[in-house]
Amino acid sequence: MPYYRVVGEVPRKRHVQFRRPDGGLYAEELMGEEGFSSDSSLLYHRYLPTAIIKAEAVEPSAASVLTPNLPLSPRHFRTQDLPSGGDLVTGRGLLAGNADVRMSYVATETPSELYRNSMGDECVYIASGRVVFESTYGALEAGEGDYVVVPTGTIHRWVPRGRVTAFVIEAAGHIRPPKRYLSKYGQFLEHAPYCERDLRTPQEPLTVEGEEVPVLVRTRGGLTRLVYRNHPFDVVGWDGCLYPYAFNIDDFEPIVKGIHAPPPVHQTFEGPNFVICSFCPRPLDFHPEAVPIPYNHHNVDSDELMFYAGGDYSARKGSGIDVGSISLHPAGFTHGPQPGAVEAVIEAVRQGHTRTNELAVMVDTFRPLDLGPAGLSVEDPAYAWTWAR
Repeated sequence: MPYYRVVGEVPRKRHVQFRRPDGGLYAEELMGEEGFSSDSSLLYHRYLPTAIIKAEAVEPSAASVLTPNLPLSPRHFRTQDLPSGGDLVTGRGLLAGNADVRMSYVATETPSELYRNSMGDECVYIASGRVVFESTYGALEAGEGDYVVVPTGTIHRWVPRGRVTAFVIEAAGHIRPPKRYLSKYGQFLEHAPYCERDLRTPQEPLTVEGEEVPVLVRTRGGLTRLVYRNHPFDVVGWDGCLYPYAFNIDDFEPIVKGIHAPPPVHQTFEGPNFVICSFCPRPLDFHPEAVPIPYNHHNVDSDELMFYAGGDYSARKGSGIDVGSISLHPAGFTHGPQPGAVEAVIEAVRQGHTRTNELAVMVDTFRPLDLGPAGLSVEDPAYAWTWAR
């Protein structure tokens, strides 16, 4: 993260004696990236964060297996047709993925168990409902339109307040704001479409008593359930530049041009070999002869996966795309507006229409995406041929 924070009680200097009221020492835990060479935070626990008393392997699910996108084809997955179930961790239905990133969808009302993803950061987009994100750093309230970014290794759980749906992006590395939005010291620059004031972070410690507490841990080797002697939510304070945070898509300030701007102007985050973009309501292109709609394009180095979160996508009318849809346009395929959409939008501008009404989250990957079982189970088989109608 680009700025330093302090929550709760911490000593004046790092790695000095910091004692509990009973005279014993608080236990330090350094959460750090890239082998002590990047962002970190220092957490102070009442109990030893190293004390585990049991470990057992968890069998992987067949629902986590990916298959190649063959025959090569654009795809349309209707998440509206996926069943509810599980929780915000175990209920994820795998849509697509590769060695860098996996995308899932989940609908649930059930609190999750404690979970630690030690493979990479997660970015969870809350499509509907409200949820409390609890972690060793504290608690965060999140609701519709919020991205919740969870650093690698953070022990956390999700507590829905009613039914919640979410689009989940799991990285094999770290998810950060794009470098071009930041100064060399990490501050958001004036041209960035969002800034530090838009980010919500835990405001106070969250402490929970408990013994023999299970935590589901994901590593590159698979899943393990560790049992901790004491509840991991025992942190009295922390400081640093690494922590979970929430950012609402409505706080993204779209960058506009007189003629149509390409997707990099919508970029919100970057990860290893992928980017995340936010398509938000914005003024239409204002050049008097603009074609205010995406042009046909073939991204030869990218697969493009789009979650249609809300609003009205005029470029896709007649394709079957609706709120809750996921489209996948792979490299090797040229895609663009539906037939007739270009003239329809030009006419709408003549009639005084001046703004878009679209809301979507897009993930562009730089290695091909394979297909997940959940996506294939709700695929619209007619989608690939809608441009030829």
